Amino acid sequence: MLKKIIGRLFKVLILLFAIFICFSAYSIWSYSKINQLVKSDAAIVLGAAAWGDEPSPVLRERINHSIWLYENGYVDKIIFTGGKGVGDKYAESEVARDYAIKNKVVAEDIYIETESKITEENLQYANIIATKNNFKTFIIVSDPMHMKRAVLMAENRGMEVYSSPTPSSAYRSLNSKLPFFLRELFFYIGYIFSLPFR
Repeated sequence: MLKKIIGRLFKVLILLFAIFICFSAYSIWSYSKINQLVKSDAAIVLGAAAWGDEPSPVLRERINHSIWLYENGYVDKIIFTGGKGVGDKYAESEVARDYAIKNKVVAEDIYIETESKITEENLQYANIIATKNNFKTFIIVSDPMHMKRAVLMAENRGMEVYSSPTPSSAYRSLNSKLPFFLRELFFYIGYIFSLPFR
């Protein structure tokens, strides 16, 4: 009798977990289409790989979108995030800054942090910059599938943030988009389950 009860509970837990995965997947996918163009103090551009002193296609799209937000008056400042990869000479944020300056963003309107390696650190160090400069509101810039997790992490830090994913992405084909989506689903679920221990 006890074995039957345990077996049924196990099946219920498996079913609930499957439902949670499906709900999370739908949430990430649907949130990727949300673009909140709200006037804010700064754009926070989440880091992505740099290729030497040039941004990778993924990082370039993020920078370009932050420049668009800046030029169209949605933000007054831009915070670029991202440290150095193994063997890299330049931090992702340094490459992003230089690219933005070349594209007519005023250098004094750009802030960078060069220590972060992951999304949560991107936001942690960006928030330190924001606090020092009295920035209160932010537009988060990243790839569409990344936005749900990034915004949740920022909000859990007490930041007032809005979502503005890149309108174009290096992840265009199904072969490139699906692995990125599954990766985000994995990290999103992991983050959710880690929250009680934070």
